Amino acid sequence: MKKRYQKPRDPGLFDRAERLEDLRALGDPLARLDEVVDWTLFAPVLAQAETDKDHDLGGRPLLPPLLLFKALVIQSLYGLSDAQMQFQITDRKSFQRFLGLSDADSAPDEKTLWAFRDQLRKLQLQDQLFEAFGQHLQGRGLIARQGQMIDATFIEVPRQRNSRPENEKLKAGEVPAAWEKEPAKLRQKDTDARWTQKRKQNFYGYKNHLNVDTRSKLITRYEVTPASVHDSQALEALVRPGDPQTFADSAYQTPACQEVMDKCGIQARFILPARRNRPLGRQQKRINRARSRIRCRIEHVFGMMAMGIKSTFNRCIGLARNRASIALLNLTYNLVRMEQIHRLGLKTWRAA
Repeated sequence: MKKRYQKPRDPGLFDRAERLEDLRALGDPLARLDEVVDWTLFAPVLAQAETDKDHDLGGRPLLPPLLLFKALVIQSLYGLSDAQMQFQITDRKSFQRFLGLSDADSAPDEKTLWAFRDQLRKLQLQDQLFEAFGQHLQGRGLIARQGQMIDATFIEVPRQRNSRPENEKLKAGEVPAAWEKEPAKLRQKDTDARWTQKRKQNFYGYKNHLNVDTRSKLITRYEVTPASVHDSQALEALVRPGDPQTFADSAYQTPACQEVMDKCGIQARFILPARRNRPLGRQQKRINRARSRIRCRIEHVFGMMAMGIKSTFNRCIGLARNRASIALLNLTYNLVRMEQIHRLGLKTWRAA
């Protein structure tokens, strides 16, 4: 029996449009995101990142700040390096559509992406971008403010093989003298990242401390610290007077945390810890079960960051750059979560 196989076809006039529609039908997450996000709300903040380059002197025209910002959103969403971004934008039609690029346009190169992200960091615009979108979420009624959850997750960075004396110097907040004599080496050393251990597993890097709305699971505030900082020490940066009842695990059940909550007038709904030779009573266990049903929802946020966004590892060096990168990660999570709320028709506001 004779078999027939498909032959390569000549390109047609509508091939690109048809392929993009195929991608949309297959569930392109970037297309879904682009449909629900009003990107113009970021324009006033991004305008501050524009350079003062004189185009009369010639040179290549600049890429629009909004295009570069959307490229950073892709980068946070897929956990790509700057070099990978340039390749993937050139290669993938879904990325090009999201950025508004055609086959005739060049993809932003890795140095352009790095420079733009660093410009956001220097001007601290990543915080303003997060706040601008937070106000948009408030205006749409997506943050219920019936309760909030506090917790932290690790963001690891490339591990460094320092000697014991060098690590002792870093823990003391000092830079080893030998590194200061070699500026090129010092630039590649992260003097802010720290080691820590949790459940007998070692982590190196930073912590992303979050305040998350209990109903919508949207991030409302964040703080970034070295990984060795205890979760409870970032509580003051995450709460404000007038906040709703706050749920957190037993790590926050300390006198210092209770003082912060009392000063802000917030009801603390922390998990009650069991002490050595002082097990929890029946009533305390009942309280913990009720609080855990709500508090556990913040683990869904961390799970989505780890499995859905795949951004629990950073390639940046230093606290300032990692903080800016983590801020963009938190903003990207909120963008994706808002699209999810819209697509699934979830009720998260007060009237629900």
